[in-house]
Amino acid sequence: MFMYTAPVNEMQFLVNEVLLKNSDVAEIVPTLLEAASRLARDELAPINKSGDEQGVSINQEGVVSTANGFKEAYQEYVNGGWGSLQFDPKYGGQDLPFVLAVSTQEMWHAANLSWGLCPLLTQGAVEAINYGATEQVKSVYLPKLISGSWTGTMNLTEPEAGSDLGALKTKAWRENDHYLIKGQKIFITWGDHDMAENIAHLVLARLSDAPAGVKGISLFLVPKMLTDTEGKLGQKNDCKAVSLEKKIGIHGCPTCVMSYGEKSGAVGYLIGQENKGLECMFAMMNNARLTVGLQGVSIADRACQQALAYCNDRIQGVAPGFKEPGPIIRHPDVKRMLNLMQVLTDGARSLTYYACAEVDQSKAISTTKKAEMHKRRVGLLTPLVKGWCTEIGQEVVNLNIQCHGGAGYIEETGAGQLFRDARILPIYEGTNGIQAMDLVFRKVVNDDGCAIKELIQEMTLIDTRTLTTFLTKMQAENYKQAVEALEATANLILNNKSNKKLLGGIAFDFLMMASIITAAWRLIESAAAAKIDGIDDKYSQEFIFDRLSNAATFITTVLPRYQAHHSIILCLMDKPPG
Repeated sequence: MFMYTAPVNEMQFLVNEVLLKNSDVAEIVPTLLEAASRLARDELAPINKSGDEQGVSINQEGVVSTANGFKEAYQEYVNGGWGSLQFDPKYGGQDLPFVLAVSTQEMWHAANLSWGLCPLLTQGAVEAINYGATEQVKSVYLPKLISGSWTGTMNLTEPEAGSDLGALKTKAWRENDHYLIKGQKIFITWGDHDMAENIAHLVLARLSDAPAGVKGISLFLVPKMLTDTEGKLGQKNDCKAVSLEKKIGIHGCPTCVMSYGEKSGAVGYLIGQENKGLECMFAMMNNARLTVGLQGVSIADRACQQALAYCNDRIQGVAPGFKEPGPIIRHPDVKRMLNLMQVLTDGARSLTYYACAEVDQSKAISTTKKAEMHKRRVGLLTPLVKGWCTEIGQEVVNLNIQCHGGAGYIEETGAGQLFRDARILPIYEGTNGIQAMDLVFRKVVNDDGCAIKELIQEMTLIDTRTLTTFLTKMQAENYKQAVEALEATANLILNNKSNKKLLGGIAFDFLMMASIITAAWRLIESAAAAKIDGIDDKYSQEFIFDRLSNAATFITTVLPRYQAHHSIILCLMDKPPG
């Protein structure tokens, strides 16, 4: 039976040699990644299939039970302090770079996507609370959430309010030093479970005197269990899970319908200001969008590993150039699929880690001007990571089934579970269509193109001599033409910024185009780092060769996809292709 193994070398290379060069944390990276890989391999991966088969259950009191082994694995995660890596030491964090924390999180999601969603949401809750809560709320909740002894959720969606949050009906009213909440939320990931002693629900609701639409939404922290000012648990709050959704995939993850205030009202604490809840919620959502993109990378990597293992073992047919039957990896079309899976995964990982390193840069840079530039870069890259990397996840898990042939369509192999689990990724935390509109309208038009022009400028800094040390002249020229096309398309968008219908129609193609070209740039940067003198003292020749080869293969087989998206955009703008 195939078992996932974390790609520690690839992660270490990206973190230490490409993104955090000469960092103070470089020495601990190998040790930390090896320890994380053991947790993923020994605790999380073995319960992935059984969690899918067993699923979760709920009793009449609304208490949710997780699959066998989930609670024990979570306790190992808590004992290891894995939830605290990137957070403020004031609340128990270790103050390590976000991109380093992300490399461990890739392992959790690849080993067990259902399980990994729980710490993903807790991380986002920490971001929102840290952004907008009072110091009293922070002092009670952040240490518990960062340690992992409590978990967090995001409560946005209602039966009549999905992407249109302005339509939500959950009510809130003031009551002494807190608020009371009444309403119902659906699709709440890890809304209830037995892995932690308390859950901090972040709930969007509307005060009675609030303006209509999104300008009248407030954000509240509604704990499952009430606490005193020291964080000691008291009685249960007036909230509970009333049912569980029956889903295509992620069966080991409870997705709940949550009820608040069935009795007198659920006690909640305001996060941020009244009627400005979305500002705080986006601190959580933007973090979640990056990590959902990371999930696309994770599940793609697992699918790559599974396909490679199967294709090396499966004996079938006589491949060209051979005289006897052998493993199907010998067949040219199988090699094509495996190579494509690998370079798509590498491109998505390089893009995602880069975006997360930009989060670190935006917080670490002392000058306001540079910090603002990095914040713009994070904003620009977030829809690319969430949108493109989750689309890549779909393609790679699909190719995994194809590599398996008929066996891939049988649940026993596990390829089908990856296919089912991955399907949620382009949907939640804002569908990929919403990501595309966010990119075009908020990150290009509203920014007057500042962020994307800065990015394109960096893409052009690689000289031809550097490119042609690991690319052919044609590949180098194709890359340069792609960057020029991206710049021209961004200018077309800015020149048509008043035509919202047109821009909405081309947004998804622009998202795909921009992502493909940016991922190509990141792989080129990785290849350039692999050419630095002395790098082969740290990594094997085979590993270095793969970094160079993968960049070249991506330029040859994936980068040309931008041309199709570019052509569609030009046609929709009623411009001749070319």
